[in-house]
Amino acid sequence: MASDASPDTPLIPDQRRELLIKLLRGHSVLSVHQLTELLGVSHMTVRRDIAALERQGRAVSVPGGVRIAGQVHHEPSFVDKSTMDQPAKLAIAARAGELLHDGTTVYLDAGTTCQALVPHLVRRQGMTVVTNDFTTANALMGNPDVEVIHTGGRIEHANRSTVGRLAAQTLTQLALDIAFISTSSWDPQRGVTTPSPAKVEVKQAAMASASRSVLLAGSAKYGTFGMYRVAGLDAFESIVTDDGLPQAARETLRGQGIATAVATATTTATE
Repeated sequence: MASDASPDTPLIPDQRRELLIKLLRGHSVLSVHQLTELLGVSHMTVRRDIAALERQGRAVSVPGGVRIAGQVHHEPSFVDKSTMDQPAKLAIAARAGELLHDGTTVYLDAGTTCQALVPHLVRRQGMTVVTNDFTTANALMGNPDVEVIHTGGRIEHANRSTVGRLAAQTLTQLALDIAFISTSSWDPQRGVTTPSPAKVEVKQAAMASASRSVLLAGSAKYGTFGMYRVAGLDAFESIVTDDGLPQAARETLRGQGIATAVATATTTATE
């Protein structure tokens, strides 16, 4: 690998960060050590540059290095998602389950992470679940102790859920205590995004109808973004994620005043 930097002509920070992004476009992921050699600067300078680019939503820190922020052009199908990151999803659901109380009206967004909340929810009494997800509704179908409301709307077959204006209109007629929102992509600058415009209105309607909104977001999706914006991260009371989230990312979120609960399979910690 070769650098455009020259020791005789030191770059100002903005020039150096643009060069760092250019290097990442060619290699996707680079270590801090590689960047110190390529840019001819100290480890501390590289880490400051990474932090600045992360705040701008252009790069994402990983253990020992950095990768370029990636755009999500389509979401995986339900079948694909059901086999991905299972330990992380179960840990997130267990931590989110601690927010549930008897007699609560809960919105569960479509997605396998929100579906993982069902076993925690059925342990409570007097619960009402509103969802646009058919798999979640089906899982609760045989439980007469839980009142279930499905939003209806246009069916998105790949994700076994409903989307669009009709689903959103149902949510505007309801008063929710807490909305658990899922996402395929999130980062500090762009917030929660999706490649599917039909999902935006449903998520926003659920958040507007809820007293509290909580984002359930796997660390594997951090630093990615879709074309359509749902909300900034500061629109959520808290974010529940897994312990795969890099420390630098946690510090970025903390610096923005965003409450983040980081869950593992056996323990949880609040940042």
